[in-house]
Amino acid sequence: MGQVEGQAQPAGTYARKILNRLLIDLSFNSSRLEGNTYSLLDTERLIKDGAPATGKSPQETQMILNHKGAIEFLAEGRLRTVPVDIGQSVFIPTAIPQLIEECFDSILSKAQRIQNPYEQAFFVLVHLPYLQPFEDVNKRVSRLAANIPLFSHNLCPLSFTNVPNRLYIQGLLGVYELNDVTLFKEIFLWAYRRSVSRYKVIQESLGSPNPVNLKYRDLIKQIVKELVETGTSKETATEKINELLSSKLETDDRSEVINAIETELMSLHEGNIARFKLTLSDFRTWKANW
Repeated sequence: MGQVEGQAQPAGTYARKILNRLLIDLSFNSSRLEGNTYSLLDTERLIKDGAPATGKSPQETQMILNHKGAIEFLAEGRLRTVPVDIGQSVFIPTAIPQLIEECFDSILSKAQRIQNPYEQAFFVLVHLPYLQPFEDVNKRVSRLAANIPLFSHNLCPLSFTNVPNRLYIQGLLGVYELNDVTLFKEIFLWAYRRSVSRYKVIQESLGSPNPVNLKYRDLIKQIVKELVETGTSKETATEKINELLSSKLETDDRSEVINAIETELMSLHEGNIARFKLTLSDFRTWKANW
């Protein structure tokens, strides 16, 4: 599923093609798994324009920005020399600096010897949070580092789109408490299939329809049309989307529908406005304000 065109091209070619989109998706979804309440549009505005979202805490804003610097941290970060605790778990990672360094080197060495890129990605996702080699951002670094073998083989990346926070934490607790990767493996496989569906669409402009998007396709189009026709700006988009949705859909589907609307807005251009029955004049007026 993960294979894309240009397998024989230099390592990282595909990743560079979709890097801007991936940076926003991965920052949004990875932060969401940490409890961050930034929307997809809020995240895009912060990363692209440096504009923090109104009403969000400085801690949430910083978490998003930390993802931009996390790749540098992968190359230049320092191993911890202090003890750390893991919330919701009685598991206590080793606090001996020499042992942390020894285990960290062992993880990198073993990961390098794994030939299968998917196994390599999962290995990193499991072992970095288990060792907790850094004082903070261990799970975030692991989610980014898991993409390195995928980038290297020009495979679709893993952005954790719509992965439930509760399941993700339970999967890790299985590793921490029981040394059992069974649930975490299922989450990894499910998350990768979701990511493939998303990036196949970007690469090929087609793919399997999302059931929720299919169910609410008319509502999504209607709201996108209204947002454009009223000249909605990036700053007010998230609030207005919530107002327009109000009680029009089931609670369980709300976040996914909001994500779909925001994605449509971010992908809107003169070549696809006909899908939303928009005039070129309305689109250009909205785009200038956006």
